Amino acid sequence: MQLSDNARGAVYMMVAMAAFTLNDTAMKALTQDVPLFQAITLRGGLMLAGLIVLAKLMGQWKPLLTRRDGKIIGLRCIAEIVSTVLFLAALMHMPLANLSAIMQALPLAVTLAAALVFKERIGWRRMTAILIGFVGVLIVIRPGPEGFDIWSLMGLLSVLFVVVRDLSTRSVSREVPSVMVAVWSAVAVTGAAALTSLAEGWQPLTAGQGVLVVAASAALVVGYLFAVMVMRVGDIGFVAPFRYTALIWAILLGWLVFGALPDPLTLMGAALVVATGIFTLWRERKVKARPA
Repeated sequence: MQLSDNARGAVYMMVAMAAFTLNDTAMKALTQDVPLFQAITLRGGLMLAGLIVLAKLMGQWKPLLTRRDGKIIGLRCIAEIVSTVLFLAALMHMPLANLSAIMQALPLAVTLAAALVFKERIGWRRMTAILIGFVGVLIVIRPGPEGFDIWSLMGLLSVLFVVVRDLSTRSVSREVPSVMVAVWSAVAVTGAAALTSLAEGWQPLTAGQGVLVVAASAALVVGYLFAVMVMRVGDIGFVAPFRYTALIWAILLGWLVFGALPDPLTLMGAALVVATGIFTLWRERKVKARPA
């Protein structure tokens, strides 16, 4: 049976989310014993090699940038570096599902930031959904002496820097292939981590830790490849909600690998974030479908 374009797009999105969550799981396990910046450097080096091969196979190896694109990608790389470090630092100390639930607020945050920065109009329905979604995030992190801590704050700050990264990506000219944007980000993150790791120090890896590095790197390349494939098939309005399957993967892998399951309050907050995110995507699609 041949799948429709929308069905294939949904499958590609779910595979991408599974791969990205597998990367998170491998990095969480790795950084329990390996210094953070050493882990980022090792993963980044292998991922960069994979992305370069991918760019050449796709015929999109175009490393030269105009001055304008160079400035925008420079800003994007800074945001990528900060968001990566904050996310992985939080991941070392937070349950996988809890941090994943916080990250699911990203589409809501991007929609709100686009309205503020690019003056994109959002109606009261989407604004209400965004506010309810942020309430869901608050339920997950539970502000207060018992629930909220520095790691939850790092998770939230990571979302903010990912928003900066995603909004800056909108301004990159179409002449720059998507895979090259990823290559430059990998160069920036890996280089910054390598320099920082000199002060942090390195340690020898065991065979198991080496497998985790390879698994994390391969998962990121696979995730990126399928994320690119998603953009080329199906209706993005239909496919986009399947990004929330990342939370299902996070709960499953968190349980299988770390023996941790989210409590009912976390699940309730995550459900609010996912529901409002899906509504926002649906509403945006409906508004764009209106005749000018």
